[in-house]
Amino acid sequence: MHLDVLDLRNFYYRTGLGRAAQKAIREQVVRMWPKATGQTVVGFGFAVPLLRPYLQTATRIIGLMPGPQGVMPWPAGQPNVAVLCEETLWPLATGQADKLLLLHGLETSENPSKVLEEARRVLSPGGRAMFIVPNRAGMWARRDKTPFGFGRPYSLTQLENQLKSHGFVPNRHVAALFQPPSDRRFWLKTGPFWERTGRRISSRFAGGVLMVEASIEVYARPKGSPETVRRPLRVLEGLAAPEAKPV
Repeated sequence: MHLDVLDLRNFYYRTGLGRAAQKAIREQVVRMWPKATGQTVVGFGFAVPLLRPYLQTATRIIGLMPGPQGVMPWPAGQPNVAVLCEETLWPLATGQADKLLLLHGLETSENPSKVLEEARRVLSPGGRAMFIVPNRAGMWARRDKTPFGFGRPYSLTQLENQLKSHGFVPNRHVAALFQPPSDRRFWLKTGPFWERTGRRISSRFAGGVLMVEASIEVYARPKGSPETVRRPLRVLEGLAAPEAKPV
């Protein structure tokens, strides 16, 4: 079940813990994807907080928000790029996305398989997708006062296996949200320290979210194989035409 867009907006933009979470995840995204010059960058779920670094350089930014969640205009003070869409029918051409980010879009969906099918459809052959989900082994999935406490948390193996079953190839993974999911001043103030320390210690177990980058499988034609059959075999080739018998 998707969370309401107003609850997500309030968490990420109006609470100290939400702003800290946004910053920690976005920093990891930018580390993996420092540039998107001339590309189409798409976010699904509530991924718009992660799209801001690409607003100035990407050719096109699209923030898809599923109907059960609702939509809000984004970014504030600029032309809107947020679009309300069917969860399993995105208003994008096949292969249009060079970069695709999913945040609060997979673990809360009632049709995760169809969401992955649609993600695979819109991703370009040379594109990259990043799936961000609550970590089953992390603290954030156990606290329902944050958006990461809702839906189905994943282990790294579970997420990668699900991606592989839908034609994705996991390339690399990282984790984020190593600070405790607490809005107490001490934890918020020391949040950057915990993020730096956590990244050095673990990339899969301690973080509150798992982030897996994946591409799609592209099957190449074997080298030297012809594109077409030059002389197709005819089933009745070589047989004489039947002669009509006199009546």
